[in-house]
Amino acid sequence: MTRPALHVLGIRHHGPGSARAVARALEQLEPAAVVIEGPPELDAVAPLAASPALVPPVAGLVYDVVNPRRAAFYPMAVFSPEWVALRWAVERGVPVRFADLPATHDLAGPLAEDRAPLDPVRADPLGALATAAGYVDAERWWEDAIEQRTAGDDVLSRFGAVHDAMAQLRAAGGAPVGAEREAAREASMRKVLRAVLKEAGPGGSGSVVMVCGAWHAPALAAEAWPSQAADNAVLKGLPRTKVGATWAPWTCGRLTAASGYGAGVTAPAWYEHLFTQPDAADQVAVIARWMARAAGLLRAEGYDASAASVVEATRLADTLAALRGRPLAGLDETTDAIETILCHGSPLPLRAIATDLLVGHDLGSVPPETPMVPLAEDLARQQRALRLTPSAEPKVVLVDLRQDSQRARSVLFHRLGLLEVHWAVPADAGRTGGTFKEAWELAWRPELAVAVIEASLHGTTVASAAAAKVGADAEGARDLATLARLVEGCFPAELPDALARVLDLLAERTALATDHLAVMGTIEPLARTRRYGDVRGVDTEVVHDVLAAMVTRTAVGLAVACAALDDEAADTMRAAVESVDRGVSLVADDGLRRLWLDALADLVERAVHGTVTGRVTRILLDAGRIDADDAGRRLARALSLAADPQRAAAWLDGFLAGDAVLLLHDPDVFGVIDRWLSGLDDEVFDDLLPLVRRTFARFQPPERRRIGELVSAGAAGSGPGARWAAGAEGGDDDGFDPVRAAPAVAHMAALLGLDLVGPDLPALDRTGSGR
Repeated sequence: MTRPALHVLGIRHHGPGSARAVARALEQLEPAAVVIEGPPELDAVAPLAASPALVPPVAGLVYDVVNPRRAAFYPMAVFSPEWVALRWAVERGVPVRFADLPATHDLAGPLAEDRAPLDPVRADPLGALATAAGYVDAERWWEDAIEQRTAGDDVLSRFGAVHDAMAQLRAAGGAPVGAEREAAREASMRKVLRAVLKEAGPGGSGSVVMVCGAWHAPALAAEAWPSQAADNAVLKGLPRTKVGATWAPWTCGRLTAASGYGAGVTAPAWYEHLFTQPDAADQVAVIARWMARAAGLLRAEGYDASAASVVEATRLADTLAALRGRPLAGLDETTDAIETILCHGSPLPLRAIATDLLVGHDLGSVPPETPMVPLAEDLARQQRALRLTPSAEPKVVLVDLRQDSQRARSVLFHRLGLLEVHWAVPADAGRTGGTFKEAWELAWRPELAVAVIEASLHGTTVASAAAAKVGADAEGARDLATLARLVEGCFPAELPDALARVLDLLAERTALATDHLAVMGTIEPLARTRRYGDVRGVDTEVVHDVLAAMVTRTAVGLAVACAALDDEAADTMRAAVESVDRGVSLVADDGLRRLWLDALADLVERAVHGTVTGRVTRILLDAGRIDADDAGRRLARALSLAADPQRAAAWLDGFLAGDAVLLLHDPDVFGVIDRWLSGLDDEVFDDLLPLVRRTFARFQPPERRRIGELVSAGAAGSGPGARWAAGAEGGDDDGFDPVRAAPAVAHMAALLGLDLVGPDLPALDRTGSGR
C-alpha cells in the first residue's frame, strides 16, 4: 500500500510570483492537507485565518511565557506564499499544519541564543543562482525568473526546476556553518510530514502539499528522507520552555530588508501591487497602474504629474526593460522612468514619495477572538473606549487636561510609558499649548505586542501592571534620581498607592544618602511634580516636604560638595547646580528660593572651579541677588591678567552658558572679554581656543554673526559697532545717532499724535520729545 503523494513547493518568502504559483498549484492539486513552514505552535491559531478580521500584514507571534522578551515573529503579507496557502486551506476546510523546529525548543537554550552565521550559499542561495545565471543582482534575477512569470507556463514544472537548482547548491555547498540547527529544523519538518501523511492514510486519494523555503525543498522530498530513527536522534535532548502563540498586527515597514528583517524585501508596496492586480498577465496595464499611483502621490505633494506623463513613463519603463535585456519591466525600470518623466530628472520628488510608493503604511489587524494576555485585552478595551485606533503611520494627538475624556488618554499614555510600552511618546505641544495641554506622537510598531506581553507579568490591567512595575522598579532603584523620576511619573499616571510607596522609599534612602550629586538630581523632577501636578487636580502637597528636605540638604552641603573638583567633576557639578536652580524656580516657595540663593552667594566667594563659579555668578545676576556692576567687577577680576588663563576660560564658559544676550547688550561685559582675549599670548591662546570655541559655539548663528560684526566694526574704528565698542572701553559716545533715529522718531510721533517743535528732527533729544 502506498502513502499519499507529497508535493513540496519551494518558495521565496514574501514573493508575489511564488504566491501566485502556490495558488495555482493548490487549485491544480486540490490536496487533502496543507503543511506550511512555521513553528507547530501556530496550529492553535491557524483557524483564525478564516476570519475576515485577520487582515495582513500580520505575524504569528510565539513567545516564552516565563520570559516574554524571548519571542519570535513569523510575518505574512497578502503576497506571502504562506498566507496564500493558509487562506486557501481554511476557506475550504482542508486540514493545515505548521512544520518547523518547535518554538518550545527554539526559544530555549543555546539554539535560541547562539545563531552562528551560515555559509554564503546557505545564507543567500538566490545570490548563488543569480551569479550562475550571469546576474549581479539576486533580486533582479528572481524577478525575471520567478516573480514576473505569467500564467502560461506549467507551475509544477517551475517548482521542479527550483527544487533541482537548490539540490545542486546543497550538494555543492557541503555541511554549512550552523548545520546543527538546520538539521534540527528539517528533522522537525519531516516529523510533521510523517504525521500528516499517516493521518491521510495509506492509499489516500488526496495528496499533501508542503510550502517551504526553497532551500529546504530537497531535504523534504519523500525520496530523500532519512529514517525516522535518525530524525528522532537529531531532536533528542533539545531544551524546552513553555510558550504561547497568537497573531499580532504587522506593518509594511517591518517587511523591508532595511528594517533588519532577514527575509525582508526591498519594496513591499511594489510586490503587493504585482500580486493584487486582476490582470497580472497584462504587464503594460500593471505598470501603467503603478505609474498612475506614483503620479497621484506626486500631485498630493504639489508636483506636476499629468496623465500624458504617465503614458510616457510607462513606455520608457518598457523600453528600458528591452535595452537591459529583461523580459519585463521591473522595479528598477519603473523607478528610473518615474524619476526621468514624472520627476523631470530630479531625485528629490521621488524621495518625497518613496515611503508611500514603495513601502506603504498599512497596519494589519487581528480578530477580537485572537488569544491575548489579559493586559492586552484591557489595553484594547481602553483604546476603543478612548477612540484611539493604533496605526503604523505616526500621528500627533493633542490632549486637553481640562476635559475628563482627554485626561483619561493622558493617564493611559503615562501608564504605558511606565510599563515601557512606548506606543505614545511626548511631542511638542506648540507655542499655544500651556500647562494644561500635552502632545503625544502615536505609532504602533509590531514589537510593542511583545512589550505588552512582557508587561503582563506585572498585572492583568494597565493600571495594576503600571503600579506593580513602579513598585518593583522603586525597590530595585540604585540611585535617588531614579526614585524621583518614578515620583514624577506616578502623578500623571494617577497611581496614588504606588506614589506613596515610592515617596517612603525616597525619604528613607535620602536620609542615608552620602552622595550629594544624587540628592541634587532628585530636586528638578520633584519640583516639576509639585508645580504641574495641580493642573490635573492632583494633590501634590505630599511631595513638598520631601522636596524641602532635598533643597535644605543641598544648600547645607553645597560648598563641601564643590571643593577640589577636577574639570570633569566640575562639569557634572555645574549641570547639577543648573538642574537644582531650574527646580527651585518652578516652586512658588520664597523660603526655599532664598535658602538656595544664600547657598549660591556663599559658594561664589569660595575658591571653587571656574566653570562652577562663573555659572553661579550668572545665576545670582539673573535672580537679582547681585547687580550688573558687581557681576562686571567679578568678570573683570576673573579675566584679569593675573588670573590663571585656564581657570579664566572655564569661568567665562560658566558665566555665558550658551546665552549671548548679556554679551550683546552690555558693552562693559563685551569690552572685558575682548580685552582679555586680545591680551593673551599666542601660545596661551592656542591652548585655550578649544574651550573658548566651545563657549561661543553654544550661541545661535545670528548671535555669533552679531558678535563678529561688533568686533569687526570696533577693529575698523568706524560705524555704530565702533561707537558701541568705544562705549565698552569707557568712552563718552553712548552710541545714539540722532540723524539715523530721526525717521523712527517722526513715525512714532505721528502714531502718538505728538506735534514736534521745529523741522530740525535730528536735533531731538534721546527721549524723542521736542525741545
